[in-house]
Amino acid sequence: MSLLAAHLVSLLLSLSCCWALSCHNTELSPDFSLAGDYLLAGLFPVHSHCPGVRRRPTVTVCDRPNSFNGHGYHLFQAMRFGIEEINNSTTLLPNVTLGYQLYDVCSESANVYAALSVLSVLGTHRVEVQADPARYSPAALAVIGPDTTSHAATTAALLSPFLVPLLLEQIRKVNFLLHEDNVIFNDNGDPLSSYDIIAWDWSGSKWTFRVIGSSTGPPVQLDINETKIRWHGKDNQVPKSVCSSDCLEGHQRVIVGFHHCCFECVPCEAGTFLNKSDLHSCQPCGKEEWAPEGSETCFPRTVVFLTWREPISQVLLAANSLFLVLVTGTAGLFAWHLETPVVRSAGGRLCFFMLGSLAGGSCGLYGFFGEPTLPTCLLRQGLFALGFAIFLSCLTIRSFQLVFIFKFSAKVPTFYHAWVRNRGPSLFVGTSSVAQLLICLTWLAVWTPRPTREYQRFPQLVVLDCTEATSVGFMLAFAYNGLLSVSAFACSYLGKDLPENYNEAKCVTFSLLLNFVAWIGFFTTASVYQGKYLPAVHVLAALSSLSSGFGGYFLPKCYVILRRPELNSAEHFQASIQDYTRRCGST
Repeated sequence: MSLLAAHLVSLLLSLSCCWALSCHNTELSPDFSLAGDYLLAGLFPVHSHCPGVRRRPTVTVCDRPNSFNGHGYHLFQAMRFGIEEINNSTTLLPNVTLGYQLYDVCSESANVYAALSVLSVLGTHRVEVQADPARYSPAALAVIGPDTTSHAATTAALLSPFLVPLLLEQIRKVNFLLHEDNVIFNDNGDPLSSYDIIAWDWSGSKWTFRVIGSSTGPPVQLDINETKIRWHGKDNQVPKSVCSSDCLEGHQRVIVGFHHCCFECVPCEAGTFLNKSDLHSCQPCGKEEWAPEGSETCFPRTVVFLTWREPISQVLLAANSLFLVLVTGTAGLFAWHLETPVVRSAGGRLCFFMLGSLAGGSCGLYGFFGEPTLPTCLLRQGLFALGFAIFLSCLTIRSFQLVFIFKFSAKVPTFYHAWVRNRGPSLFVGTSSVAQLLICLTWLAVWTPRPTREYQRFPQLVVLDCTEATSVGFMLAFAYNGLLSVSAFACSYLGKDLPENYNEAKCVTFSLLLNFVAWIGFFTTASVYQGKYLPAVHVLAALSSLSSGFGGYFLPKCYVILRRPELNSAEHFQASIQDYTRRCGST
């Protein structure tokens, strides 16, 4: 023991000894002690423990009414009898008188008090700690007891730093005859003589015992007659010598106390398993594995993503393909009627730019299906964001231009002529589209969307997805499209009273409202659901935005071209303008 450790133990024991000896004034009874050349200490529960609430750190008073412990009393008397027999013998320990100090250890506090008293220097009430424990001379040379596991563990912890018991040197020289048996000890102080194995019989009013076996040696040989053992279980059933029964499958053993046989059974948490080679701790599963609560093995996680063969995928793919067909058909229809008033009022050749942007955004939606790869992650959001931004830019400038022509051109002719001369619509669309293009390129370069394997959402699944939904670039691109949507909505609403042939406010306003509802629904769903069908919800929101924009702007014009050709004439448009001028003049 190092000097530092010795001082620490000395401090601990000194404090404990001070507490115990100052709070417990009980002196040893003459019946509990005997003077001698060598003292042996005995720790026996002569009285039973009565647990209760203590408000001060005092040693439990053992001698209480109705607390007598017959078993401890028999142990106490057996030690007294044994020492007196040795002292009365002329051959066992000649010229040596053994003494004893017997302590009533009815509680843990009394047990600590007894152990400290044993360690105290003879004739004093203090414990001294020296650098060499072998040179320490406590009051007692050896200790017998306690007979319970908890008390014995406490006593051993207090006595072991002082090497108590340190067997007497003379014990190796002992050689005597006891009831026709020769008693000797080996160099370690262990007995080599033979002895009987006795089983106590606790039934009835008196205690009896019977010999059920014997041990002889050397060489040591143990012989037990199991038929003579009387067990207290039903039908003489042999009890299990364990503190706790075996745990259920997938339950780890959490040790309670000092011994491995005493434990509580705690189920392994989800994501961990109990390896049979170590029953006391649950092991975590691998990254690609999972386990339910209380499992003894791990299972491979199921890899999930939005496949092409899913029923919902096939519905969305069919809807997206139908949308592309309608966009292509509309482009062909407008090309066939390019010089008609309806197509010219819709923007003329600008319509093909708008239809192309819708088609580009729609093509990007195919990247949401199948196992995510780097190309699909890069293109699927970028194509949609850029395509829809171009469409919204065209829609905004188209609505603004109509309002400006009909309402403000006569009031600010200089600005109107400058706007037309410098190709204001083309400049706005180009600038707005390039701005979104730069945002998307920055997004893809700085916050590059990559395929990812997500393990946190579901314990038994590996969800394959792209990382773009949580990036700053995605939010910037979405916010820019939101700003363009609000601008288009405001310009369309201002033109609600334009001539009927040019009045797109109702349809465009309704389509933009559908766009807002679709994305609000997507983000609400994404906040509560993160499964493999989230890409399907994303596709549904994006396709709803594209379809609402296409339907609000182009379908009414297709209807006029195909079903109401009489409205697609210069005369009808001229009459509508004259009627609008007349109404404005009258107001």
